[in-house]
Amino acid sequence: MTTMRRILALVLMIAAGVAIAGVVAQRSARAPEPAPARATGPTASAVFAGGCFWSTESAFEHMPGVVSATSGYSGGRTANPTYSQVGDGGTGHLEAVRVVYDPRQISYASLVTRFLRTIDPTDADGQFCDQGDQYRTAIFVANAAERRAAEAAKAEAARQLRAPVATAIRPASAFYPAEDYHQDFARRNPTRYGMYRRGCGRDARLQQVWSRAG
Repeated sequence: MTTMRRILALVLMIAAGVAIAGVVAQRSARAPEPAPARATGPTASAVFAGGCFWSTESAFEHMPGVVSATSGYSGGRTANPTYSQVGDGGTGHLEAVRVVYDPRQISYASLVTRFLRTIDPTDADGQFCDQGDQYRTAIFVANAAERRAAEAAKAEAARQLRAPVATAIRPASAFYPAEDYHQDFARRNPTRYGMYRRGCGRDARLQQVWSRAG
C-alpha cells in the first residue's frame, strides 16, 4: 500500500471516530472556503497527472487565472472508476487533475511550465513515495497547439535539468472526478495533508531536482 493510501485510510478512520465521539470541530482543522477566481470570458481546461492528485490540485488552485482544480482519474479504460479500483490496478487510469482556467489571464503554456515545476519529471515510475502506474506523470493534450506547448515545455525542462524528462504527453481522454472526500483535501485537512507531504519527502525531492536547473 502506498504512503498516500495509508494516510487516507488513517484519515478516514480518524474521521469516523471523531464523528462518533461528537468532537469533529475540535479534531478537524478546516480552512475557510476560498473565493473562486472570476473568469473574464470563456474558460478552457487542462488535465495533468502529477502523482498524488491532492498535491497537484493544491499546486494549481491558487494560481491567478485558475478558476478551479478538480481531482480525478484519466487515461484509462474503466468508466467511472473508484479510488480503490484505480489503486488496485487494471483500469489504466492515472490520478489526474482537471484545471479550469481563464485564457485571458493565464496561458496553457504557463500552466504546463507550472505543472512540471511541481513534480519530479525525471521519475518514470511514479512520484516521490507514491510509485506505481496510477502515479505516473502525464500532460493530456486536446489539440495540436497544446501538444506543441507541452513539447516545448518538456524540452525546456530537460535542458534545465540536463536529464531526460519521463513525463508523457498523451491525447486527452475522458476525465472522471474523484470521490468528494478527495476534493480540496489539502485545504480541508491541512494537518493530515502536511503529514503526508512531509512523510512522502515531496518538498525535499523537488528542491533536490530543481535546484540543479540551469
